[in-house]
Amino acid sequence: MRRRDFIKAVAGSAITWPLAARAQQAMPVVGVLSPATSEAYANRMNAIRQGLKDAGYIEGENLMIEYRSAENQLDRLPALAGDLVSRQVNVILTIATPAAVAAKSATNTIPIVFNLGVDPVQLGLVTSFNRPGGSVTGVYGSQLAIAGKRLELLHELVPSAGAMSFLANPKSGSFAEMKRKRCARQGVA
Repeated sequence: MRRRDFIKAVAGSAITWPLAARAQQAMPVVGVLSPATSEAYANRMNAIRQGLKDAGYIEGENLMIEYRSAENQLDRLPALAGDLVSRQVNVILTIATPAAVAAKSATNTIPIVFNLGVDPVQLGLVTSFNRPGGSVTGVYGSQLAIAGKRLELLHELVPSAGAMSFLANPKSGSFAEMKRKRCARQGVA
């Protein structure tokens, strides 16, 4: 082999080797865990996919998403969370409180992201709001924290109203939390 051919071969492999190595690297995998049917959270997943796309991540191109749905059978969530953990996904995105709790029970090393209306500190998902600790993080949209302000605003808008009421799902965690706090304020067990 001539010296010039040898240099071309080495230079060519030096250029193509990083490209081949990069192509062989596994894509990041997001595990999605939901207690509901896939149809029930389709709009939410479309928004998540769009957000990922806006950040440069496209499902099937440079990101994979593993979906696990309990199909409204909450007792299936621990096994589904365990399956995502065994597949070593890079992050678990939970939809709804039961999924977040199941994921937290399944792993303390894989990052878990939640969006809850129930206090994650009270659930034991994080240790505090200021320093959540561990591998769990997310968004807590407490409807209770602003409920008083909403009533205050409504009273300003309609000062003549003598009574106000609202509709709530009595099975939701937010409703249970609000009822518990109200009973505590009134000294009722």
